[in-house]
Amino acid sequence: MLHFRLSRLREDVPALLKLAGPLLIGQLAVIAFGVLDTAMTARYSAEDLAALAMASAIFISIYVGLTGVISALAPIAGQLFGAKRFDEIGEEVRQATWLAFGLAILGCIVLLNADYLLTISRVSADIEAKANLYLNILAIGLPASMGMRVLMALHNAVSRPAVITVVQLIGLALKLPLNLLFIYGGLGIEGMGGPGCAVATAIISWFWLIITLSFVVFDRFYQPFKIFSRFSAPDWHRIWTLLKLGTPIGFSYLIEVTSFTFMSLFIARLGTTALAGHQIVANLGTVIYMVPLSLSIATMTLVSQSIGANKPERAEEIGWSSVFFTTALCIVIGISVWVFRIQLLELYDPPMEVKVFSIPLFLFIAFYQVFDALQVAAAFILRAYRVAFWPMVIYAGSLWGVGLGGGYLLGFDVLGNTPNFLQGANGFWAANSISLGLAACLLLYLFRKTAARFEKTHPPLQV
Repeated sequence: MLHFRLSRLREDVPALLKLAGPLLIGQLAVIAFGVLDTAMTARYSAEDLAALAMASAIFISIYVGLTGVISALAPIAGQLFGAKRFDEIGEEVRQATWLAFGLAILGCIVLLNADYLLTISRVSADIEAKANLYLNILAIGLPASMGMRVLMALHNAVSRPAVITVVQLIGLALKLPLNLLFIYGGLGIEGMGGPGCAVATAIISWFWLIITLSFVVFDRFYQPFKIFSRFSAPDWHRIWTLLKLGTPIGFSYLIEVTSFTFMSLFIARLGTTALAGHQIVANLGTVIYMVPLSLSIATMTLVSQSIGANKPERAEEIGWSSVFFTTALCIVIGISVWVFRIQLLELYDPPMEVKVFSIPLFLFIAFYQVFDALQVAAAFILRAYRVAFWPMVIYAGSLWGVGLGGGYLLGFDVLGNTPNFLQGANGFWAANSISLGLAACLLLYLFRKTAARFEKTHPPLQV
């Protein structure tokens, strides 16, 4: 039985927006990093831009997978916060830090030996060298990034995302001058081109960690958690608990990233115009996606806290309120994107042939947002219940199987019976939209079953 009631929206939506607002601003600030890197490197040289594109694709895949594992701390600490078992939060943070340290070592090994991955591209030696240098520099900042993800998970769990947002905005303010200094040179420093972006990012990563850690050390709010009250050796049981939840989450993130990466690679076969049009639409879709993502992270926090407080009915109510509100909001966004598609295209100012190619793709964005909102909301609610394995399987089957596989069949008319409208890039976007719709249906069904089972059993909180 669903416990969702429309009357609950008055209570749940303001609480969601209070948490999601800072998260959205922070997410957009992080996206702005990539925009600045791309725009500023493009003015330096085409070779540096190509190196940046290659290196950033490799780094994002590694980074998303590793940080996804650490994000398991958020629902675990959220349940403890709801149960008012504050001192145990400190122990979970310490164990998550050990896990982050181990994953950082693994990530650094890959980044420092990325030449094996770069050789696959068969680009010129100069571009490969620049991309390799970019990744080597980012390896210096990776331990700080992993540590920062632990602190971000903590702040999300205890309903203090605004702290992270302020730190991210300060980092964004530093990004422009640091990029200028290291890309183009100045103050006696020789310009590095694309790899200069990595230097700026590594510096800011350590800045973020130091300033956020200082805040946690000195602010009285964090004292009940006793994070720094004692030293903890690795507790393999707790680390294994984090890994059991975090590894499927990390793989889920990786599936999402790689599905879009391969989609772009396939569309690249259709020519420069097709790839350019796809990139514009994909970039716009990424920005819009930050809205349901922020609301979903906020939902996970509130549902986790309700579960920890032994209020299973309230947890389900919050979940369904979020599904309803997030989807309704994204329907409005989708319609707006279609209505203002010409004006949005003008912001990118592409060549006329790219504009003509891109316009039909906006129809898919309108539908895409609705399905995306449903699936991401359901996925994060399930993480609050510590359910991540089956969502990972659902993502793999839908995004890789239906999305990529179906897109390949439609886009390249493999079977010879694809309508003209669904050939080319349209086919990939149509299949991707269908795959998200399928994932949403399965994840919502899983949420309903999980919530019903949880209410019947009322298991004690185990960490």
